[in-house]
Amino acid sequence: MPALEILWPVLILAFILVGIHAIFGLEIIRRGVIFTDLAVGQIAAVGIAVSSAFFEGKYQIPLSLGFALSCALLIAYASQNSRHIEAFIGLLYALGASSVMIVLSAGSEGDELFKRLMANDILFVMNDEILKAAGVYGIITLLYYVAYPRLNGFLKELFFFSLLSVMVTTSVPLAGVLVVFTLLIAPALVALLQYRFKPLLFGWIYGWIFVTLALVLSYHYDWPTGYSIVFVGTLITLTSVLWLEKRYQKNRKI
Repeated sequence: MPALEILWPVLILAFILVGIHAIFGLEIIRRGVIFTDLAVGQIAAVGIAVSSAFFEGKYQIPLSLGFALSCALLIAYASQNSRHIEAFIGLLYALGASSVMIVLSAGSEGDELFKRLMANDILFVMNDEILKAAGVYGIITLLYYVAYPRLNGFLKELFFFSLLSVMVTTSVPLAGVLVVFTLLIAPALVALLQYRFKPLLFGWIYGWIFVTLALVLSYHYDWPTGYSIVFVGTLITLTSVLWLEKRYQKNRKI
């Protein structure tokens, strides 16, 4: 079977994921709450683990969304009342990760599910799942650009983190927590460090490039797809960040 026939649905999904996550990634980095999506994603994963361990996989969406929205409420409150918000968010992530392991420890398939929750093999995502996700992301994007700017105070914080929670809850079953984090932070970080192009447009193009490279390498060398995206994305981004920062320091001395 030709590589393009296998990879094109995955490419479409990956491009959609980069598109929505870059939007929120820019806002998260500007806010200085970089680990928010990791925490929300990990708490959402608790809902998926509970569904698998106690309900035979049923009620996955309401459980994961309920856990994620609860996390969003805590983060929205802490963002206005805590002097050390990143530490608070980091502890939420640790709580989520440990909860997933405890919930899954009783089942025989716990280790395999945990691996999928961290970085799922998106090669096996069905076309109808891609369409459903695209619909959800479209609604989230519309609300982000139309409703979010009109809000203020705690309500605005809660609305932002609730949108983020819905996005992450949609993304984690498709791609996994680590892939979501990589797509959220890597394109946005490099986009904000360069000054020649508009950050969002640059973030999209940058993310699409490294995701395409990761998928080609994954197919050619039979690497796990999700972890390939994380590996390629983080490696290229770390290298790019060091180069851009060095260039910035050099320009400052001139």
